[in-house]
Order: sequence, then C-alpha cells, then structure tokens
Amino acid sequence: MDKFNTLTGIAAPMPLVNIDTDMIIPKLFLKTIQRSGLGKNLFDEMRYDRQGNEIADFVLNKPQYRQAEIIVAGDNFGCGSSREHAPWALLDFGIRCVISTSFADIFYNNCFKNGILPVVLPPEAVNYLMDDAANGANARITVDLENQTVTASDGKSFAFDIDPFKKHCLLNGLDDIGLSLEKVSSIDAYEVRQKMQFPWL
Repeated sequence: MDKFNTLTGIAAPMPLVNIDTDMIIPKLFLKTIQRSGLGKNLFDEMRYDRQGNEIADFVLNKPQYRQAEIIVAGDNFGCGSSREHAPWALLDFGIRCVISTSFADIFYNNCFKNGILPVVLPPEAVNYLMDDAANGANARITVDLENQTVTASDGKSFAFDIDPFKKHCLLNGLDDIGLSLEKVSSIDAYEVRQKMQFPWL
C-alpha cells in the first residue's frame, strides 16, 4: 500500500455523529472483492437521489470538496458492521485521513491496513478543524504522521497519539502482506531447513 508521511489537502466537514459503515458504502455494493471502483459509491445514499442524480448540498458533491483527501467527522465514525469495503471506498475516492473524536475499533484497525490514517483528537480540536474545513478549498489542513500533528490552515496545530507499530506500518506502506515479506529471508531459511530435515514432506 502507499506510504503515508505528510498530507496537505482539502478537508471535508461531516459533523454527523455515528456515521456507520452502511452509510459509507451501502450493502448493495459489497458483492465485489476488488479494492478499486468503490469510490463512486462512497456515501451513495447521501450523494445521490433515487434517480441517480447528485444531491447538490451533500458535502462531497460541492465543487470545493470534490478533491477532498481528509474528512473531519463527528463522534463514532465507522460504527456498524465490520465491512472492509468501507475503507476501500474511502481510499478509492481519494480520502487518506479521517479525523474524529472516536472511531469504531474494527473500522479503525481496517484503516491502517488500507493506507488510511484515522486521527483521534479531543472535541475542541475537532470542532476547530471542522470550522476550518468549512472554509472550503482555500483552507488546507496538514497531517504530519511522523511528528503526529494536525495543522489547520491558520497554523494552529494539534498533537495526536498513535500506536507506534501502526505508525511504523503506515510510514513504510506495510499492510499484512508487506509485513510478512519483511521476513522473507527468515521464511526462506526455514523452508530450506524443513526440506533438509523432512524431505518427504
């Protein structure tokens, strides 16, 4: 997966609380096991009416947020079922970071496995960034994973905590397969020993 170090981008404000995975990607679109192609259906029931037309006042349909790479959201983002399609859809749309006061545990962990940084900040910080994001495309937020900071467009900065192992994986673009491949020399050596000790296997 792509490495995550520093991201400066447009942030879309989504002050709703309890945005669940069915809102992020409705169950109708869970038939695929491909990670690509889901971005067009991200927040499908909020983005489109029953005729498939865009709902103009939904934040990601507004011109200033169509290229958003960050979402600033209300409490408990990613709750509901454990579908990994939710981070797939966010990433395919172009979202690399979600900022909230809290995340559902499974969604939170799935983000790291798919190259998305979920940032937990206190309510006052999220409210500040939400107000900043409301200024549109001219207000760009910077997320610095190495230094664990989020900086608003006016320069005000907020520090966040992150598990060191998860941070290492994102900085180096390591998903579960990538982590295994880091040990490839040890795996190869083990297989050679196995063949020598148990040639009949």
